[in-house]
Amino acid sequence: MNSSPLTLTFIVLLQIFHQSFCQNGTKPNIVMVMSDAFDGRLTFDPGSKVVQLPFINYLRQLGSTFLNAYTNSPICCPSRAAMWSGQFVHLTESWNNFKCLDANASTWMDLLQANGYRTKMMGKLDFTSGSHSVSNRIEAWTRDVGFLLRQEGRPLTQLVGNMSTVRIMRKDWKNTKEAVQWIHKTAASAHQPFALYLGLNLPHPYKTESLGPTAGGSTFLTSPYWLSKVSSDLITVPKWLPMVAIHPVDYYSTFTKNCSGAFTEDEVRSIRAFYYAMCAEADAMLGQVISALRETGLLNNTVVIFTSDHGELAMEHRQFYKMSMFEGSSHVPLLVMGPGLMSGRRVDQLVSLVDLYPTVLDVAGISSVVDLSGHSLLPLLSKSGALPKRQRPDWVLSEYHGCNVNASTYMLRSGKWKYIAYSDGLTVPPQLFDLSLDKEELFNVVLKYPAVKEFLDNLLRSIVDYPQVSATVHRYNKRAFTAWRDSLGRNYSQVIANLRWHVDWQKDALSHERAIDSWLYGF
Repeated sequence: MNSSPLTLTFIVLLQIFHQSFCQNGTKPNIVMVMSDAFDGRLTFDPGSKVVQLPFINYLRQLGSTFLNAYTNSPICCPSRAAMWSGQFVHLTESWNNFKCLDANASTWMDLLQANGYRTKMMGKLDFTSGSHSVSNRIEAWTRDVGFLLRQEGRPLTQLVGNMSTVRIMRKDWKNTKEAVQWIHKTAASAHQPFALYLGLNLPHPYKTESLGPTAGGSTFLTSPYWLSKVSSDLITVPKWLPMVAIHPVDYYSTFTKNCSGAFTEDEVRSIRAFYYAMCAEADAMLGQVISALRETGLLNNTVVIFTSDHGELAMEHRQFYKMSMFEGSSHVPLLVMGPGLMSGRRVDQLVSLVDLYPTVLDVAGISSVVDLSGHSLLPLLSKSGALPKRQRPDWVLSEYHGCNVNASTYMLRSGKWKYIAYSDGLTVPPQLFDLSLDKEELFNVVLKYPAVKEFLDNLLRSIVDYPQVSATVHRYNKRAFTAWRDSLGRNYSQVIANLRWHVDWQKDALSHERAIDSWLYGF
């Protein structure tokens, strides 16, 4: 395959870059690019071999790659709320895509601005309450109701354009162009350090337009140009458990995501190939930002961070999307490059998105004024070998309370173990995976290792009183749904019947309304 302009740019960057603190002693600039639904396992081997990601590879070679970085909640808004606030989801009560941080909530970007940084936030932000579709919030609020309805379109692929079609996600390219212009026109002429955040929508699946105005994002869309970056012979078809053997919560997820039907191997391979191609397009946007920093002479004094809000299952465990604690959904990319930081480092320690808040403040030399759930990553990255200000725990926590999952879910990663608890810890059986032996997470060994289960459950309860949090979410769901229903008056039956689940709902609308009444009032 001939070298593309992107590859040549990557080679030039490798040749000119050298890491050193700015000679005049100014604080480093900070640039974060956060994608949406990017599987972190693609940023290191063997996952990195399946698709060409030249600018992620650039960060990997000249910076540090975290091999075990996790989201604190595998869905858009709560995950970003944790990243911007530095606090776990249950502490900010970011229960779903509709309920996250208040609009006036303080973030690490606010602290940078208050301490002399020129700041700019662009693209997808998505960390405050009130956004996302009505369907999304209703599905989250009614997850405990005794019905099972398909809430998403069946995942599919769509090929557009030809080998010259590069800019598919136009909104992202527009935001990236504006970020590049800001670097050239504002950052380059500023007499103060700057912090830039760029949020991308890719590689999140696109809305399936054929399903109407309430449709979710179930279309994996790309062009032949980006598909040419994917090594088709390295695409794996994930193993699936039989439907009867799936954990009850995962069964609910598979069904509501419209994945319980039959899929051919070719369909699964195609979905995965298109997803990887979408990752390649996102990588090119990261490259635009890095190139702008180089062209303006700012790269040598800028800390560059690439990450994502969550991953994408891409048909692993018979699911697409996120909303799961399986690796494809919960494992996020995290790469950091900058002055005074180590090059080519692979970091094994368990980390999560809440660690970015204290890390950014540490880079800028700012003390936090609030208690944070995370810990600075700088001691793991710095050439100086500075000791951490606080002892880093040997675990990470992720939790989920939104749609497509019918129980509050809590994931604890510690050592080789992944422990997943649900609801009150009694009504739904937990899961335990040994990731050193079972990377595909197909064998729940919770009954085989009762002592491990007890230890991890006690550790989880010492971090979060998860039965109490689950009860709080349950009460919130009922209050929020009741308020929404009351606001509709006589239009309630018509509106609820025409949400994303309309195909299944309208088969027996009256019984579904009765199921909701039973959930609300106990009859």
